[in-house]
Amino acid sequence: MGLLRRTAPGTRARWERKNYAGRTVGLYAGPAAALAAAAGAARVHPAAGAAVLAAGLCGAYDDVAGDHRRGLRAHLGALRGGEVTSGAVKLFGISAAGLAAGALLKERPLDKVLAGVVIAGAAHFVNLVDVRPGRAAGAVLALGAPGLLRKGPGGALAAAATGAAAAVLPDDLGERMMIGDTGAHALGAALGAAVVAGNRRAGLLAHAAALVTAAVHGDRVTAWARAL
Repeated sequence: MGLLRRTAPGTRARWERKNYAGRTVGLYAGPAAALAAAAGAARVHPAAGAAVLAAGLCGAYDDVAGDHRRGLRAHLGALRGGEVTSGAVKLFGISAAGLAAGALLKERPLDKVLAGVVIAGAAHFVNLVDVRPGRAAGAVLALGAPGLLRKGPGGALAAAATGAAAAVLPDDLGERMMIGDTGAHALGAALGAAVVAGNRRAGLLAHAAALVTAAVHGDRVTAWARAL
């Protein structure tokens, strides 16, 4: 993150945004969180690392393209009208990455599909709550903390997700930086991969159902996160 801040590849304006309060903040934390989470996840399972990296890249595209619409319904509605939004590209890209990772992380066909839904759904959920400083990183820490008690790949992936979130949380809360879609989607995918690695079918089904419900009611989830 420090290297990105010093070098600011491209123009510095590319790395700056106005936050909800109108303050100028840097986007450096997003790529830093995505790379850290992807590297940590890849050490546990290459498929998990690839899914996290893909989610971060899709989020980066949305950060650059700058579509203001939020929520699944808004982007699918635009797609039905013939408009391919950056959010739609992100939706299908992350879904494909999640399903590919799920196919490699689980053995049975249904579990593979559920795993893909969980990874993509978690990435989407964390982005939904990224509407105020610290909401997304804080959600990853809160939801990922129980996974730290697990042994094996589930615990290691939870550590990758929460470690990356903890590293960017102080600057995010201090409104010096924001993680953007790049960081939110990558951290969410890492969290989803931890859930997949630490659960069998019943757990996968419960998490998938909860995440699909959150996606369908994305406006409510975002409003709730904003009100906290």
